[in-house]
Amino acid sequence: MFKGFVNILMKELKELLRDPKIFLGMIIIPVIMFPLLGAVMNFSVQSALEKVENATIIVLNNDEGNYSKFFINFLNLSLRIIVITNTTPEEVLNSLSKYNTTQFVEIPYGFSKNMTQHIQTPNQDITAFINFYAVFSGSSMFEQIGSSAIDGLVEQFNRNFAPNIVCTEKSAIIKEKIQKGVDPSMLSGLMISQSIAMPITIMILLQVSMQIAATSVAMEKEEKTLETLLSLPMDRFAILMGKLSGSILVAAVGALAYMIGFNYYLGSFTTTIPSEVDLVSLGLAPSLIGYLLLGISLFVALLSALALAVIMSAFAEDVRSAQSMIGFIYPLIFIPSLLLMFLDVNSIPFILRIIIYAIPFSHPVIAAKAVTMGDYLTAFWGIIYVTAFTLVIMYIASRLFATEKILTTKLKFKWLKIRRRTSVEEL
Repeated sequence: MFKGFVNILMKELKELLRDPKIFLGMIIIPVIMFPLLGAVMNFSVQSALEKVENATIIVLNNDEGNYSKFFINFLNLSLRIIVITNTTPEEVLNSLSKYNTTQFVEIPYGFSKNMTQHIQTPNQDITAFINFYAVFSGSSMFEQIGSSAIDGLVEQFNRNFAPNIVCTEKSAIIKEKIQKGVDPSMLSGLMISQSIAMPITIMILLQVSMQIAATSVAMEKEEKTLETLLSLPMDRFAILMGKLSGSILVAAVGALAYMIGFNYYLGSFTTTIPSEVDLVSLGLAPSLIGYLLLGISLFVALLSALALAVIMSAFAEDVRSAQSMIGFIYPLIFIPSLLLMFLDVNSIPFILRIIIYAIPFSHPVIAAKAVTMGDYLTAFWGIIYVTAFTLVIMYIASRLFATEKILTTKLKFKWLKIRRRTSVEEL
């Protein structure tokens, strides 16, 4: 019943692995992509930790008692401390750039008095408070490291005296305004959970659109109907735009259906987690202009991806080859999206940051975070760059459709190609 099964199986495996487009797209690229992604994440973690270790923290000492001085000396053992006295947190906020720091600690008046009373009468419910302020710059998974470092030092300080003798009240600095009672680490976690959906949507939309566009051209080329289509008395650029527009509409419907299901799946976990942070009141929700810029950024990136898919599929012999060839583009979509899903673009190494900015498919994700923080200029320049890239790709695609090369051009890997008939002869 299964006579010859092993021979057929070996033949199929050899054909698939000998196809350079499949071998490179499905094996080599993932092997390179994920270690590279892990290395970047590890480097970002180490950079964030080194940044915290070398960071300067301002201490606003409005108490100036013995215990406040003792607490400052304790912090100075692990952190770089700059002490400022007799001023307000708002005035310190204006001095953060001067000291090249993004966080500061306030020791309020009465700190030493509360410490003394707690130690002398430990049965009384008396607590000494410090206030921690940190600038919230974006939805990065390392946003809470500075806050965690202060928490650890306060815990060590408490172990030397009494449990919970010192408590920390945290506030976030958002768009140069102090938001009392907003924990920067909790805000960062909430923003990360909110920002996961956008990169996933972009990855799905780009991938599905490119598959549809490449299949559309390759199928007509494989079935020999492209010659008939190009011979019709109509502008070939209109044919190109028609194919691209159809791919955009179909891919958008598919991505929307997927995201509805994904949001329901994600919501089943997040509905049980109460949140007292109102992102709209904090100014961390995109405005109408922000949504407009984000939509334009996504549109031009999608258009460039579709045009690029059409160009690459023109070099393919059949549908399978076309889909394998556009697989080479997927790392340019997945790696930036996965990185920017958890990291802020300004927190990654400079060289890698330039590379991320050079990849047009990363700009919708960058724009999504930028418009949330009110940084419309970053989104605008991203649109200009992606538009220029799209115009170049569209021009190349239109020139390819304007000639007969789209019917005859093929991309061959002579250095890797092995005739399939060799596998048949081996049976």
